[in-house]
This record gives sequence, structure tokens and C-alpha cells, in this order.
Amino acid sequence: MPGLECFQARRLVIDIELDYGRRGLRAAIPQKNIVKILSMREQQPIANPESHLMRSLLKPIGMEKGLADIARGVASACILICDITRPVPNQILLPPILTVLRDAGLREGDVLILIATGVHRPNLGDELVELVGEEIASTYSVQNHYSHDTASHEFLGSTEGGTPVWLDRRFLEADLRIATGFIEPHLMAGFSGGRKLIVPGIAGIETMRYMHGARMLDHPNAREGVLAGNPFHEEAMEIAGMAGDVFMVNVALNEKREITGIFSGDIRLAYREGVSYVRNAVRDTVGELVDIVVTSAGGYPLDATWYQSIKGLTAALPVVKGGGTIIIAAECSEGIGGREFTRLVYESPDLEKFMSDIFRDDYFIVDQWQLQEFTRVARKAEVILVSHGLTEEQRGAMHVNWAPSVEDALGAAFKRHGGNAGIAVIPKGPYILADLA
Repeated sequence: MPGLECFQARRLVIDIELDYGRRGLRAAIPQKNIVKILSMREQQPIANPESHLMRSLLKPIGMEKGLADIARGVASACILICDITRPVPNQILLPPILTVLRDAGLREGDVLILIATGVHRPNLGDELVELVGEEIASTYSVQNHYSHDTASHEFLGSTEGGTPVWLDRRFLEADLRIATGFIEPHLMAGFSGGRKLIVPGIAGIETMRYMHGARMLDHPNAREGVLAGNPFHEEAMEIAGMAGDVFMVNVALNEKREITGIFSGDIRLAYREGVSYVRNAVRDTVGELVDIVVTSAGGYPLDATWYQSIKGLTAALPVVKGGGTIIIAAECSEGIGGREFTRLVYESPDLEKFMSDIFRDDYFIVDQWQLQEFTRVARKAEVILVSHGLTEEQRGAMHVNWAPSVEDALGAAFKRHGGNAGIAVIPKGPYILADLA
């Protein structure tokens, strides 16, 4: 009875949608093997985020004055926003902020919106409209940070840990400094948002030699979900303090990328409150390490490149066994990544030699940190990539196995680990803080 067989077959698998590109990717995973599907806690969106944000601006966390009072009488303002690789709802955040500034007396020409690109490529043309909306893009000055342009940075001295601090002078010279963004787990900083808009957001390349240096990232606490004792976080907070007073506006997002929390105010206190909220919302656990993890790179815009997609791999590390398999679905519609990272991938056939090289004092290549993070994954687990945006030549240089579908990847993983292998599924990839119970 073919109909009955089809019905039974459907009962034997669970159809799960992974975040992939703009449309998602469905995968049929054997039900008996699934240990757990890791997900965010259900968080209801704020019904009227614009009104909520306005109230947050008027009564910020850890500050006696609201943004309107702070802005009154100043001559200039600089607002930091994330680049195109982050799904920040700028078109919701920026209008209320700009309204407050305008009501305080600042004209459009007094306000600069600075894209905190870090060491990423600039966002130009249509991407500016995608980031901030057509009206803001045509009314306000929206400019990119360029980490290699030394002349556009000011040296502020060194941190106690010895990091030389070079920051974009356009931000430093503004009378009012605002940093927007959203808070999520981050593979080096523990969580994104807050101080990360300043470093790496508007830091010069000489600062990033230290902040993304091999020794910094080799520290066991420079990982997702860890702030206490995390040298990256601690250095970044010190650098943020060196930048002067910064008014933070960060949000938390649910699985549908709707705003569930808004945290405005002092960059230390508001950030601490935001991280506490997000940690509770995104942390999920399994009782023991699993043989196979099926995950994603979080979909567009994060999975547009392999460079960013590596975050989906590191996020899975805490729950996979040594010698296990991580299957990652990442569209990689823009290829491997920027010029430097692509060249580094092609020129690093021996990952262990690469790891030895990056600890030399005379060695530094832009984007080496992301290949270092990938190597950390590859040392623990086999990686199988499911991607439809890469050429065969590109896949061959990436130190991964490749499969045309998640189902094919699972078939290969079962041959390696046996038919009873346990599977953890992380459909939202790096947006989930995966951990052991």
C-alpha cells in the first residue's frame, strides 16, 4: 500500500526549516535521532516599538537626563549603525532618534550617520537605502568607516592591556555620540551590541591587530555567551570609555526578527541589562554532547558570505562531541567573503601551519581571525557544508566536505557515526546560545 508507506515515512522524519538566505531551507531529519531542537524562548514583540523607543530615550537606563535634554544646545551628533551584515531594524530605530535630535535644535546637516563597518567592506548605493530607508538616505549624511584610512582616525593612547586605540575622529569630534545596534551571541565578544559598535565598529586597523590578534582569540573565555573574564569584552569596554560619553540604543529580537526589548542609556548599565535579557531568551541546552549538529548561519544577511557563516559553526561547538560532525546550511550568495579572507582561504592549504604562523609577532593578515575560528571548529569536528552560492572551486579550497542537501549530508554523517547517532538541530544557528544543561 504505497499510500500507507508514504504516511509512515512522513512519521519517521521531522520537516524542519533552517534559516537560509532570504527564503529558508527545509530539511527532513529522522525523528528517532533528534536529541533536541534548540530554539529561542518565545518572546512577544513590542506592540508599538516606536512609542516604546521614544519613552526609552526620554528615561534611559543609568542616566539622569534623557536624550532630549542631553541633545539640547549641542552643535553636532554622530549616530553609529551596524553594517549590512546585521539585521538591525534601523528604519524603526532611527526616526525616533532623529526626531528627538531635531526637536532639540539639531538640523539635518548637524547629524552624521556613520556605518560602523569595522574591517568589512563599505555599504554603498542601494545598500544605504536598505540600511536606513530612502527618506533618511536622501536627507542625512550616511558615511562609512574605513579601518585602513589612518588619517581619519585619532590616537587615544593605549589600554591597560596594551591595545593601541585608534578611533574614527568623526565620532570622537561630535558633541553627542550615539551607538545603536542589537544584542546577540557573538563568537569572540560574548555578545554583540553596545561597545562593539565602537570596537571593531569604528576602530583603526592597528587597534584590530590586537583586538583580533591570535592570542586574544585563543583565550578560552573569548567565546559566545561569556563576558566575565573575556579579554575581548574587557578591552572593548575600556576602549568605549576612552571614546567619551556614549548614549546606547540597542534592541533584542525574537525568531521573527521582531523587537522584543529596547535598552537605551549608559553604555555599561544599559548593555548589562540588555545582555541579561537576551541571554535568558536565546540560551538553550542539551543534556549531553551529540554526534551530529545540524545548524544554519542564521540566513540573510549573515549567511551571504562564508566569512560570516563561520559563526554558525562556532556556535555549535559547545554541544558536539569531539570527532563529531557539524552540518551547516549557508547560502553564501556573495561567495567566500572579502578579498583578504578569500585570498587567505585559498593560500592556506595547511591549517596547522597557518595556526603556527599567526602566533608569530611579525605575522598579521586582515581576516586571519575568522580562519582561526574556523580552525578551532575543524580541530574538533568534521564540517559538511550545504550551500548553493559557491562554485566547486571555492568549495574545494574551504577545508570542508560538501553536500547538495541536508539529507545527503546526514547520510554521510550516519556512515561515519552509525544509524543511531544523536542529532541536535539549531535552525537559527548563531542566534542561539547552545550549551550543555
